[in-house]
Amino acid sequence: MSQQPAQTISGRLILLIKAGYWLALLIIAAMVVASFILLQQMMAAQRHDDTLLDIVGMQKTLSQRIVFLANAAGAASRNQQPALVTAFKQATAEFERNYDLLLERVVADPASSARFDPKSVESVLFAKPFHLDYFSVGLIANGQRLVSAFESRLGMADNGGYKGGGERVNLDASIANATLSGYAALGQRISAHADARSETLLDLHRTLFYTTIGVIVLVALFIFRPMSNAILRKTHELIDARNSMAFIAVHDGLTGLHNRTFLTDHFDTLIKGAQRRRERLAAVHLDLDRFKQINDTLGHAAGDYVLVVTAQRMRDSCRASDLCVRLGSDEFVMILNGAGGTEDINMVARRVLTQINEPIVFRGTTILPGASAGVAVYPVDADNAQDLLVHADLALHSAKKQSGGSLSFFSEELRHELDFRKQLEHDIRVAIAEKAFQVYFQPQVSLSNGTVGGIEALVRWKHAERGMIAPGEFIPVAEKCGLMPEIGRIVIAKAISEAAEWSRAGVAFGRLAVNVSGSELREPDFDAFLFGVLEKTGLPPQKLSLEIVESVILDDEKTGIAAKLRHIRAAGVHLELDDFGTGYASLSHVNPNEIDRLKIDRRFVQNINENDDNTKIVRAITELARGLGISIVAEGAETEAELDSLMAIGCDQVQGYSIAFPMPQDTAREWLVARAPKKARLTLLRGSRV
Repeated sequence: MSQQPAQTISGRLILLIKAGYWLALLIIAAMVVASFILLQQMMAAQRHDDTLLDIVGMQKTLSQRIVFLANAAGAASRNQQPALVTAFKQATAEFERNYDLLLERVVADPASSARFDPKSVESVLFAKPFHLDYFSVGLIANGQRLVSAFESRLGMADNGGYKGGGERVNLDASIANATLSGYAALGQRISAHADARSETLLDLHRTLFYTTIGVIVLVALFIFRPMSNAILRKTHELIDARNSMAFIAVHDGLTGLHNRTFLTDHFDTLIKGAQRRRERLAAVHLDLDRFKQINDTLGHAAGDYVLVVTAQRMRDSCRASDLCVRLGSDEFVMILNGAGGTEDINMVARRVLTQINEPIVFRGTTILPGASAGVAVYPVDADNAQDLLVHADLALHSAKKQSGGSLSFFSEELRHELDFRKQLEHDIRVAIAEKAFQVYFQPQVSLSNGTVGGIEALVRWKHAERGMIAPGEFIPVAEKCGLMPEIGRIVIAKAISEAAEWSRAGVAFGRLAVNVSGSELREPDFDAFLFGVLEKTGLPPQKLSLEIVESVILDDEKTGIAAKLRHIRAAGVHLELDDFGTGYASLSHVNPNEIDRLKIDRRFVQNINENDDNTKIVRAITELARGLGISIVAEGAETEAELDSLMAIGCDQVQGYSIAFPMPQDTAREWLVARAPKKARLTLLRGSRV
């Protein structure tokens, strides 16, 4: 199954689980809300029924109190009657208010058919055998008449009191008893209704409760369980991914060996272990001699295969206690624990080299990778991890200078060389800070007419103590320690500034050519820096050329250099391919849409008059460039014979010691002024008028 359908199915599953999850939550929430509402209704109904029962109980008490107070007031002396009459009046009024409140709360309708239902409240109020409404109203009316009659006798009435006959004011105890019986029955009916309502609500609440439990069980089975399984599966995937990331963090993705990070983190621990055991530890730095050639001629797939086979051979030839590391590209390191004496280390290292140098067959092609190695030993050569690796690297460079497949141990001579390189690196940093690097200029001249077609800017460094230091001595050190971009910017700024002054002064120099390394072009702001210098100095972009080597073009789109070069060329700056003919894929990059000029390397120019092969190569390059419409310049011409050969071939532009040595800016300016064509003077002829 492809990755895209798998992602689609996974997305749908997650969407379905989410939908089910939210639906279950909504159902549970609805049930919880319904249960809450039912509970609220139960509580409200309970409070309502409790209020009615309280009123009913109060009415039962008041009905008896009214009868008691009526009898007591009739039998009391005249002095005691006013207080009893007042209490009797209050009880009757309270009974009346409670009855009105009761009718309001029960919402009973005397005309309702419910009065014929023996279980209803209406039947107690308005039907046989209780007729509570009739007896309550009668008790209230008789009580009010009796109160009025008592007040008339005692002179307590404001309007003269009751006017009827005395026989009509008697309070019949049977009415009070009937009222009491009616309220007792009413209380029972209300209690029965309350119990029935509570039972119904409880049944409904119980149903909701069990339904909620059932929904939760279903959600757990059909939603949460799949969700938990999915989460568990994703958790395992995350754990696997984390473990993979942890593995990748300390292992090389191509070969499976440990990487530089692991070595950096654990090398000190290995050294401390060797120190504790009083053992030697050897760092063997290996490098494939022809790896770039393999990549360029057979492709990166072949290069990767060679790296994988090399790593496997390293593992097969060392012990389990040893550590194999890929530093990057075609560089490897083996850390030999308990290395023993020098002879033991030499034997192990040579055995490893022998296995690595065995032929490798890739898709029917036999590859001879070749490898060199440098060895540094703890504690003889260094007492810490960093110095041990540096010393092994120096030993490796010493081995590569000898021949392919060589092995070299770190020595005192290499230690002196390291100290010299460290001092040189320090001096380079000081020179960068002081911008002490100078620019020398070497002209490029046409053989046919002697005009200056261009001038190349070359870096020079005059050391305060050692005098002039050759570029071949300090440039490799600067490149290795990452200082070349800073040196390059100093040279570019000074060269463009001088060329701009020449341009303003009318000094003809063709185009200024400046060498630019890959490390400079990989700087993110290089194009912005270049355009800023051109704008600041006022030099037209058309008067500037950047010289690049083929390895820079091979860097290609991986580092963004190709896009940056297209941007620079689009602004009018020319591009020249330097050292042409020394690479492995030069012809694939000879494109007039990308390159303006080819520069033939000096190794093909030197002794061209005596070497027929070089003559054929230069002629082929010249004809190729002429056919593509690309200009060409040959560098390194030093004799008249070489110039004549180049002229015969048709290579017109040359650069070399036979034309001019690299010169400081003032001397170069004088040279350019001296070689400039003389302007013709205009002579005015005076004659007589006719």
